[in-house]
Amino acid sequence: MNKETQKYNNALSPEDKKICDILAEEISRSLPKAENKIWHANPVWFLDGNPIAGYDKLKDCVRLLFWSGQSFDDKKLQKSGTFKAAEMRYTESSQINKKDLKSWLKKSRDIQWDYKNIVKRKGKLIRIK
Repeated sequence: MNKETQKYNNALSPEDKKICDILAEEISRSLPKAENKIWHANPVWFLDGNPIAGYDKLKDCVRLLFWSGQSFDDKKLQKSGTFKAAEMRYTESSQINKKDLKSWLKKSRDIQWDYKNIVKRKGKLIRIK
């Protein structure tokens, strides 16, 4: 795990840290070629400069975000924002279903929208995978 991601996790409450440590471990294991860094103050994993998955601490939960998640065809994920992102929220580590998480992470490799060039394309997203 990236040192900055570990620092982010260490600053959380014990339960939120446990959630984030599990998410970071599973994301890193499932996306071994992804670059992990802090982006907009939160841990995010990128493939070829394109954001794929990440998480952030909200007031009452930890939100796991997949930038292309709306294309995963999974009703457990909720739409997030105005583009193609989808999320899952956790308040306890026991809520993390690793089978679902691994499935979403596989889909995050296979289904990607080009967020890397969204500014250059003036807000237009193009599917790259």
